[in-house]
Amino acid sequence: MKTLTKELQAAISPEMALNLLKEGNHRFMNNLKANRNLLEQANETSDGQHPFAIILSCIDSRTSAELIFDQGLGDIFSVRIAGNIINEDILGSMEFACKVAGAKIIAVLGHTKCGAVKGACDHVEMGNLTALLSKIQPAVYDEKTETQNRNSSNSEFVEKVAAINVKRTVHAILERSPILKEMLANGEIKLVGGIHEISTGEVTFYEN
Repeated sequence: MKTLTKELQAAISPEMALNLLKEGNHRFMNNLKANRNLLEQANETSDGQHPFAIILSCIDSRTSAELIFDQGLGDIFSVRIAGNIINEDILGSMEFACKVAGAKIIAVLGHTKCGAVKGACDHVEMGNLTALLSKIQPAVYDEKTETQNRNSSNSEFVEKVAAINVKRTVHAILERSPILKEMLANGEIKLVGGIHEISTGEVTFYEN
């Protein structure tokens, strides 16, 4: 697998970038790793990087974007925060990745059995975690279909909230970043949300 250069990155369209993620996830699910020399990639990217994607995912130890999309050094920007929430620092990172560094796709990746989502469902309050979970709370209130056991004991409720949280984050990116919204409108980038099923490794994307 070739190390991404500026020329190779420029030749990747936003749709191709999504397909690269899908193909990588398919390899991961089938335990088929692309043949790449990471030490060689470290050397080849030492003077510059040209990733094709930026992925916002959770800190969960089972959801490393590089692994579940079978990507090497220099291939993706990876932003990780509990509950895959958005803030101005993450938005700034996304703007840098796309506008300055040339990434072609932004993916917001939630996952099943998310501890942060469970915490929000249970209205947990603990130190600085309280402020973080408050950013997931709107997704809890937006979920209207489950009327009983609206807490972490209800797995269906948790997964529905996780999906809503991803979609809210995608919407917030467009709402809060005129730079990224313009790039999307011009077809320069793609913006997708998705859920990673941690038991199988499968990522299901939904485009917005």
